[in-house]
Order: sequence, then structure tokens, then C-alpha cells
Amino acid sequence: MAHTSSSQTAGPGGTGFSGYQKFVVAVLAFLQFTIVLDFMLLAPLGALVTPALKITPGQFGDVVSAYAFAAGVSGILAAGYADRFDRKKLLLVFYTGFMTGTLLCALSHTYVTLLLARMVTGLFAGVVGAASMAIVTDLFPLTMRGRVMGFIQSAFAASTVLGLPLSLWMSAHWGWNAPFFLIVVVCTLVGGVIFRRLRPVNAHLTLHPDRNPLHHLLQTLTTRAYLIGFATTAMLTIGGFLLMPYSTLFVVNNVGISIEQLSVVYLITGMVSAVMGPLIGRASDTFGKFRVFAFGCAATIVMVLIYTRMSHVALWVLIVISALLQIGIFSRMISSSALMSALPRPADRGAYMSISSSLQQMSGGLAAMLGGLVVAQASNGRLLHFEVLGDVLVCTTLLSFVLMFFVNRRVTGAATAPPVAPLNSEAGQ
Repeated sequence: MAHTSSSQTAGPGGTGFSGYQKFVVAVLAFLQFTIVLDFMLLAPLGALVTPALKITPGQFGDVVSAYAFAAGVSGILAAGYADRFDRKKLLLVFYTGFMTGTLLCALSHTYVTLLLARMVTGLFAGVVGAASMAIVTDLFPLTMRGRVMGFIQSAFAASTVLGLPLSLWMSAHWGWNAPFFLIVVVCTLVGGVIFRRLRPVNAHLTLHPDRNPLHHLLQTLTTRAYLIGFATTAMLTIGGFLLMPYSTLFVVNNVGISIEQLSVVYLITGMVSAVMGPLIGRASDTFGKFRVFAFGCAATIVMVLIYTRMSHVALWVLIVISALLQIGIFSRMISSSALMSALPRPADRGAYMSISSSLQQMSGGLAAMLGGLVVAQASNGRLLHFEVLGDVLVCTTLLSFVLMFFVNRRVTGAATAPPVAPLNSEAGQ
């Protein structure tokens, strides 16, 4: 009763979800919804925040980047301790901190207070994501993780379908900070359910209860099997964040879509993603995670080249192109998350996920800053050099494909290799 492991929660025959596993997937999906919505929310609110707080576009960019870099720092700092505690307790502590930071965002009325609030939110959000992924890896075998990741990543789509339109509507009626109060309410409900119903996730504590945190961090950072996973994570994130901060400006000023029509684009593309997420996850488990990743890379490259070169197209054309691009991106996200979750040993999962989360945040912040150096805005509002960002994304996608090939080879090799002593193996299952 003291320890909860994947074997204790596996569905019948290891192929179907048990009732408790379904609960875990659902609650982590709701948790991910709040994290993603909080992260995504600020970008589309830029047109409201900048005049309300009387800040420049550059200062607004600093606010967005502050979250990412703070999350990156916290991921590194927490990595050495991530495997020393019950993952449920770790998740609750940092989710409470995330909720506090979000409340501070809602109460902010100056540039400085909003900047500090986003830093606080980021400090806790990065570790929340890492703890969630460690719980998934602990409780679900690799053969089921594609489906799990598909459902959890659908929270990204749900935030687009439900969260963003509702948040934009609330902002228009009650001010830009109203959606942050909504997130706090949802966080309170989700946190309460986790506290009451999620079982302890602490079987990993029997593996190395007395390891020095600094030694654990350094060991995880220098394990050769993990380095390729870290490099792949960084490359995937850099590519993903090159376009995101500037897509709204591009769609409005270059494609000619009105602000009012943006909600329709978010709604339909989000609905497509919400439906496709679980299907992509199931395909990853059925046909192979690397094959689905390869498909996602090909689809992403084609659609990015089309998307970044659009100019004054009809609304339905933009929706179709955006939806196909989202399918490509989701195929990469879900399959790569499931496949790379097999790299760390059980004793290192918390540290590995924390470092990966840190790399994601820092890479995302770096990509947003690099994108700002490339794009420029003409006097008529048109965004210049956006297609250059698309070309860079194509290059990062190709490089991530090469890296993922080696990740897949290492994971499949570890799965078919004869058993070895745990302390001598480089890649755990």
C-alpha cells in the first residue's frame, strides 16, 4: 500500500486502461489545460495588455520571455531533488506555487508587477509539467504512453477550443486580467481532486533514497543516453516557438484576417487538434512512435512552407492550412514525448523530466527572442521576414528527425537487449 507502481495500476493484460488509470489521465489532462492556457493566454492578449499597462512591444516580449526563463531555471534547480520525494507531494507543492503566481498576474497593474508575477508563475510551472510526465512514465508502460500523451496533449487543443475564446471574451468585457482569475478557480478545483484522490507515487524512493542532490543532477546531466534526448527536446522546442509569438500579427496584418475572425480560427483548429490528439496517440502505440514522428515532420515541413508564405487568403483556406499544420505539430509532440519517456531509468525520471522541462522553457524563450531579431514590422503593420522563420523551422525539424532516429534506436535496442544490472544500464524502461 505504501508504494504505487505501474504494475499496480496497469489495465487488464497491459492493453486497456484501468479505472484508476483513466482517472490519472483525466486529472493530468485538466492540470495540463491550466498550465497551457496560462502560458498561451498572454500572447493573444498583447493587444489589450500593452495599452492597459502603457508598455512597449519590447517590454511585452520581456514579460513573455521572463516566464520561460524562470521555468527553465527552476527545472534545473529542482532536478536534483525531483526523485527524492513522493511525486504527488511534489506536484501539489509546485501546482500551488503556480496558482499563486497566476493570481499575482491577475492582480498586476504595472509592467514591473506583471513581470515579477510571470517570473513566479514560470518558476513553479516548469516543475509541474516535469512531475506530471514523471507520473505518467511511472504509472504507464511504454506500449500505452502514446495514448496517454495523446489525451494529455489534447489539453493544448482544449485550451484553444474552450480556453482562448472564453478568455478573449472575458477580457473584452471585464479587462485583460479576468481570465487569470478563471484559471485560479480551475486550479483550485484540480488541485483539490489531486489531493483527495491521487494515490502516492513513490516506488522510486526505494531505488536511491540517500543520493546527494547535486550528484544526482550532475549524473543525470552527464549520462550519455540522456544527452541525445536533451538535444532532441531543445531542437523540437526551438522550432515550435519560432512562429508562435508572431503568428497572430502575421495572420491579421499579412493574411488579412480580422481580430474578430481569429476566434473562429482558434476554435476550429483547436477542435481538429482535440479530436486528432487521441487518434495520433493510438497510432503511435499501434504503428510505432518513430513512424508517427516521421509523418509529423513531413507534414510540418510542407505546411510551414505554405503557412509562412500566405497572403490575403480566404478564412476557410487559413483554417484548413492551420489545421493541417496543427496535425503535423501534434504528431511530433505526442510521439516524441512518448518515445523519449523511455530513455531515463526509473530512479532518474524526475530529474530527467525536470531538466527536459527546463530545456523546453529556455529553448522556447531563446526561440522567441531570435524570432524577434528576424521579423520586423512595416509602417503599414505588415510583418516582414516571417517566411525566414519558416525556413529555419524546416531546418530544425530535419535535425530533430535525425536526432530522434538515434533516440528510437537506443530505446528499441534497450528493449530487446538482454537484462543487465540496473546501475550499469544507460537507458531504462
